[in-house]
Amino acid sequence: MPYLKLIDASLAFGHVPLLDHADFQLDPGERVALIGRNGTGKSSLLAALAAGNGRGRLDDGEVWTQPGIRVGYVPQEPPFDPDLTVFAAVVAGMGDSSRLLAEYHEVSHRLAEAGADQEKLLARLQELQHNLEALGAWAYEAQAERVIDRFALDPEARVGSLSGGQKKRLALAQALAVAPEVLLLDEPTNHLDIGAIEWLENLLIDSGVTLLFITHDRRFLDRVCTRIVELDRGRLASFPGSFSDYQQRKEALLHEEALANARADKLLKEEEVWIRKGVEARRTRAVFRVQRLDRLRTERAARRERQGKVSLQLDAGEKSGQLVAELKHVSKRFGDKTVVRDFSSRIQRGDKIGLIGPNGAGKTTLLRLILGELQPDEGSVRLGTKLEIAYFDQFRTQLDPEKSLADVISPGSDYVEIGGARKHVIGYLEDFLFAPERARSPVKSLSGGERNRLLLARLFARPANVLVLDEPTNDLDIETLELLEALLQDYDGTLFLVSHDRAFLDNVVTQTIAAEGDGVWREYVGGYTDWAQYQAQRTKEAAAAQKAEAKPAAKPAETPRPKADKLSWKEQRELEGLPDRIAALEAEQQDLSRRLEDPALYQSDPAAAQAHAARLAAIEDELLILLERWEFLEGKA
Repeated sequence: MPYLKLIDASLAFGHVPLLDHADFQLDPGERVALIGRNGTGKSSLLAALAAGNGRGRLDDGEVWTQPGIRVGYVPQEPPFDPDLTVFAAVVAGMGDSSRLLAEYHEVSHRLAEAGADQEKLLARLQELQHNLEALGAWAYEAQAERVIDRFALDPEARVGSLSGGQKKRLALAQALAVAPEVLLLDEPTNHLDIGAIEWLENLLIDSGVTLLFITHDRRFLDRVCTRIVELDRGRLASFPGSFSDYQQRKEALLHEEALANARADKLLKEEEVWIRKGVEARRTRAVFRVQRLDRLRTERAARRERQGKVSLQLDAGEKSGQLVAELKHVSKRFGDKTVVRDFSSRIQRGDKIGLIGPNGAGKTTLLRLILGELQPDEGSVRLGTKLEIAYFDQFRTQLDPEKSLADVISPGSDYVEIGGARKHVIGYLEDFLFAPERARSPVKSLSGGERNRLLLARLFARPANVLVLDEPTNDLDIETLELLEALLQDYDGTLFLVSHDRAFLDNVVTQTIAAEGDGVWREYVGGYTDWAQYQAQRTKEAAAAQKAEAKPAAKPAETPRPKADKLSWKEQRELEGLPDRIAALEAEQQDLSRRLEDPALYQSDPAAAQAHAARLAAIEDELLILLERWEFLEGKA
């Protein structure tokens, strides 16, 4: 029985159908990737499925959800109250229990504070316990604490103080806290570093949860998905297997579609010529040909052409000097934290360098040191000559949301100059798949992927021999990513690339600067995979060396001692009595645990509560000793 079904669904924004009588089914155990070009409606489809049974956010059609099923949904930009704590945000999706759980957590922590009104807080704690027991919500609290710990979050931290990556972890924790059977994820890898992405891959695979997700991370797709569903021109097409399998089948399907369209167009052209011979058409009375022509015209009018490809051009301008930058023993600190420690490097024209490391490691700081925008605390930086630097900012701060697309690309002019040739700004925007009528639209009307395309258009509208790309792959569809890769591979200038997209790094960069921890950065030849293989080999060698050091030196042979024939009478009696002693201690342990769970005990007799807790700790030690003794005597017997 399926978990989710989309039945004859239609959805349109303006005159463009995003869903055109589309059908979809998600079965238990599947991990389905939803892919498609930017703006095709993937996020709208996921939101409609998350809304549950009925039409919901659709114009027509229906969403069916298996009754009683729990669905977790993580949108691309999850909305959070910045004043909430992490714990309160995680339990917020737990229905009526969420407020009680958040307050119980807060009161529990306030009890530990000096000067707190213990009596009042204990009374409130007891009342909350009673209400939570009535709702059967204790399992929810345990689940919330587990996922918070799993995602390495501070339960007391305020949401407003979290970074982008931490907020993405929080959204995933909130979705998993309800132990969903189905998880809907919209771009889950955005804002996560490589280590977090690989950890998330393992979590999703090992959890066994049924999954429907949107991503443009090709490594993530290949590792996680069991089926790919493509949203193309309003229809959903299913491709079992990995992303690599999909690419092969899709190429063949597009070729077949192009041939079929060419045959239909040729036939239509021939029939149009025939019908214009008016007299001959009437004389032959070929009514069936007239009907066929009407059908061909209708089919051609209804045909939705595949969206074109982005046309990317990059002008490297005048060549820089052979030396771009030379760093000697550079260090940089912020307060007590050393971000860069004793780093030396020589960067030459044409180098394509990838910077990798966890969020907060200092990748942006190192870039600013290399480009001379930040002065080191120690060491020296020497810059080359004739440097023309262009930046791609992952936060898109260069885009004024109130300006029109045309003003962003070419302020005060209707033309841009690319490679020495002038081009009208509207035609240039069309190269980046922006329709002419949108040239005067404000930036704030664009989606995340469209803003990234606009930023690339702005970046490439000016010559630059040093290109700095900070997370350029976020929100870009796979086809645009592949075109950008090809462009950067042919780029004659110097490239600095900060990215968590492992496939993109492997396909573009020729050397890698990686964070090693504690401000240490090292250079490696090749892309991400080369660096990962080197790290794995180094870890293997370190483990082998540690094992060799730990191996004790050979001792001289000793005269073997005669083995005891059997247990002594005293040991035999001790072994027979051990099970009863262990059972008695375990019964006492359970009794003390039940007493300590009663909040009234702390109010009526605090001294007794402390004594019970001390005895409980002592019992654990005694049980450990008795169990070890039992194992020894059993082995001897």
